[in-house]
Amino acid sequence: MVIQNGYAPIRRVYVRPPIDADARAWRDYGWRDEPDPALAQDQHARLREHLVAAGAEVVVGTARVQGDPDAIYAYDPFLMTDAGAILLRPGKPGRLAEPEAYARDLAAAGVPVVGALSGAATAEGGDMFWLDERTLLVGRGYRTNAEGIRQLRAELEPGGAGIEVFDLPHFHGPAECLHLMSFISPLDVDLAVVHLPMLPVRLVELLRERGIGLVEVPDDEFDSMGPNVLALAPRVALAVDGNRETRRRLEAVGVDVRVFAGSEISRKGNGGPTCLTRPLVRG
Repeated sequence: MVIQNGYAPIRRVYVRPPIDADARAWRDYGWRDEPDPALAQDQHARLREHLVAAGAEVVVGTARVQGDPDAIYAYDPFLMTDAGAILLRPGKPGRLAEPEAYARDLAAAGVPVVGALSGAATAEGGDMFWLDERTLLVGRGYRTNAEGIRQLRAELEPGGAGIEVFDLPHFHGPAECLHLMSFISPLDVDLAVVHLPMLPVRLVELLRERGIGLVEVPDDEFDSMGPNVLALAPRVALAVDGNRETRRRLEAVGVDVRVFAGSEISRKGNGGPTCLTRPLVRG
């Protein structure tokens, strides 16, 4: 069993259902529109059903983060390593209470916390994923800064893992969330789904050097989270319903694509299946 891997079968996964009262702060957190609380609850339940059907134990977080609708995006406040969790420090001020709350959930689930970022560091999980068991890819942008990367590197190096850093584009600026995983998701040791125009050149070169094939998301499906796809297992993907051309291209290379309705929990809050889940164990 491992976790420094982005595509092996998910065995255990952490999620946080939406809290009806928190949805009232949707404007303050930059959501596109007000979510329907009942429909959001139903969509999250369907998401959990997909995870269970894939063979995963689903750990449901309950530690309260008052008035924070983004708290459903379980991927961002900590990084999982084979040794345990490293608490990150979100670059979005409204999310700064999340790591401490998540730590309580992790303790209840028996997941050790082995490190934490502090001070001027900022880093969000959406800006990083494991390319392999020794290589963490990290996007340097408005949510993850140089000090966050420095502290994260210091946490990982004793265990033999390294970081490859890539500058992220300005895009629409700091007011809008743009993570590294906004335009790439791993699907297998040799496959990723990407929005190629947004990828840093050095990252494209690294992927090609590693022999990783790229399934390209068309321009008109980038904003609807075409590249935000969760690998349930090698070449088994969970995606937000829609993005028909991206799905066709994935299926053309042998990917089993499973979909869930995400109008309230994904599209309105700009968080797809990778954002809504934090795998704890793969293997």
